[in-house]
Amino acid sequence: MSFCDMNVSIVVPLFNEEESLEKLYEWIVRVMQANNLTYEIIFVNDGSTDRSWDVIRRLSAAHDEVHGICFRRNYGKSAALHCGFRAVKGDVVITMDADLQDSPEEIPELYRMITQDGYDLVSGWKQKRYDNKLTKNLPSKLFNATARRVTGIQLHDMNCGLKAYRQDVVKNIEVFSEMHRYIPYLAKNAGFTKIGEKVVQHRKREFGVSKFGINRFVNGYLDLMTLWFLNKFGKQPMHFFGLIGSLMFMVGMVAVCVVAGMKLYALNHGIRAMLIADNPWFHISILMMVLGCMLFLAGFLAELIIRNSTTRNDYLIKEQV
Repeated sequence: MSFCDMNVSIVVPLFNEEESLEKLYEWIVRVMQANNLTYEIIFVNDGSTDRSWDVIRRLSAAHDEVHGICFRRNYGKSAALHCGFRAVKGDVVITMDADLQDSPEEIPELYRMITQDGYDLVSGWKQKRYDNKLTKNLPSKLFNATARRVTGIQLHDMNCGLKAYRQDVVKNIEVFSEMHRYIPYLAKNAGFTKIGEKVVQHRKREFGVSKFGINRFVNGYLDLMTLWFLNKFGKQPMHFFGLIGSLMFMVGMVAVCVVAGMKLYALNHGIRAMLIADNPWFHISILMMVLGCMLFLAGFLAELIIRNSTTRNDYLIKEQV
């Protein structure tokens, strides 16, 4: 089998999931063989401290379709997906978690939606969940409602680990920091707008414990604001910093003139008035002018950096013949 004939690449990021790996592998093989799909499985070991890498090495030695990537330490799911995406060879890329909560039985339909329905990306929707309702379900609903509002992508479960992509999508996005939560938004910003959703089965965890704490919702909100800003002003930072800085400087300057005018008026009419330096509005006005100058300079420097970037226009080209 040549790489160009490969139907599916399955990327599985994992951290301390040694109990589930062999079972997951066997399940994937059954599904792939039943549907006559050629495939590869890429396990990305995100610095596990258990025997996960030993299991992956054993599977890779025994089966040509299994490949493994091992990190020196735990870098996070985004880094694992990024490295997995760089290694894939299949026409369709499937991502899924290693904890057996994602069912490989969903893969054939996800594959069909990409290859036949023409989607760029299909995200799973765990409509019926078996997680704790207070600590996971409710925060997840709030998180997804906010993400839909900010991104404009109408997905019920943007952070679902079970997704399908055309290979072109994963080769043209960069998953960094903790941005794996917003891969559909990254894809949209890269020009891949046909994004769909499929209701998928959510299974109870059989082994181990969840690796994600409540802090993921705080980090998720901050990452969402970062992506929104980069999408709107990343190529033209002066439009944000320069505008706000100019407005602040002008308001501060007008306020200084008003304070000075009031002082001159009082002097000309023999009215007793405090010193300008003792007027709190004078100091507030000066502060606004200084902050306005700093914001304007920040935008100017950011523009210089962008203009000197050799990759600033790489995202423009879709195809070249």
